[in-house]
Amino acid sequence: MSVESHQKIDTMKLDSIMAQYNYDKANLIAILQAVQAEFKYLPEDAIIYIGTKIEGLSPATVYGVATFYAQFSLEPKGKYEIKCCDGTACHVRGSMPVLNAIKSRLKLKDGQMTTDDGMFSVETVSCLGACGLAPVVVINEKVYPQMTSDAVKIVLDTLMSEGK
Repeated sequence: MSVESHQKIDTMKLDSIMAQYNYDKANLIAILQAVQAEFKYLPEDAIIYIGTKIEGLSPATVYGVATFYAQFSLEPKGKYEIKCCDGTACHVRGSMPVLNAIKSRLKLKDGQMTTDDGMFSVETVSCLGACGLAPVVVINEKVYPQMTSDAVKIVLDTLMSEGK
């Protein structure tokens, strides 16, 4: 975490979330889930604030939990969260051309995970547990089986028109 990346956060909102869980360190994961639901990611200042407000925790401990679990993100996520499986079954059945079509259609640059307008975030995952449906893409928990480069462009165009 760098000092330059600090963002000002609503500490009253954070206090409200922590109060729902009695400021109990045993509820840290639930607190982080609620914070992420509120902000669409875990802002650095929120991690630091939580670590200083809950007895028995430190910002380093909160950061460790936030970075250990894949469900948490330290970067803002888009309105539509796209997960493209690159596990063996999906890879063999063409997940890389599908992923490349997603990145191309969304105009993502190398290393960029979220579109400039904040509408879409893309990540690869090792397995979505749907090998028989490979290649699989999941968008906001909706499963899109047996995707192709052409099919994913249609799905994205539909979402883009709905998001306007």
